[in-house]
Amino acid sequence: MRRIFVFTMALLLSTSFANAAMTDADCEAAFKKADINNDGIVTEAEGAQYLASMRIANKTATDGKIQKSDFMMNCKSGVYESVTRTTDPGAPLAGANSFTEAQARDRALAAGYTTVSALAKDDKGVWRGTAMGDGKSVKVAIDFKGNVVAN
Repeated sequence: MRRIFVFTMALLLSTSFANAAMTDADCEAAFKKADINNDGIVTEAEGAQYLASMRIANKTATDGKIQKSDFMMNCKSGVYESVTRTTDPGAPLAGANSFTEAQARDRALAAGYTTVSALAKDDKGVWRGTAMGDGKSVKVAIDFKGNVVAN
């Protein structure tokens, strides 16, 4: 029985560290980069990807702004994981997509794209549209797992 307990605790700890968000230093650096005007608040214009990540995690930002203390708390708890998330091989993946257009758009924003166009779901369940990425217009696809890819 004790072995099962020890194994379970080890598994839980390893899982929590594997899924851990960013370190304090990483979060501090992310906030500094996002807070363009250095006023201690990240607005939609400064950090749309972070506000989109909060919506994905069902977190609210007061008046569409993130205070530094809230940013740090959300960062450390993994809310901004989608900002640094890697995509699954072969994405976009076909499958039943239950995201609304707004939810798919948030995933594209959280992945760092801006100016996301109207999205349309194709016959494979993949939301498709255009967005700005690295200063140029690209076609984006968001699958049922939340993978966002430019194609």
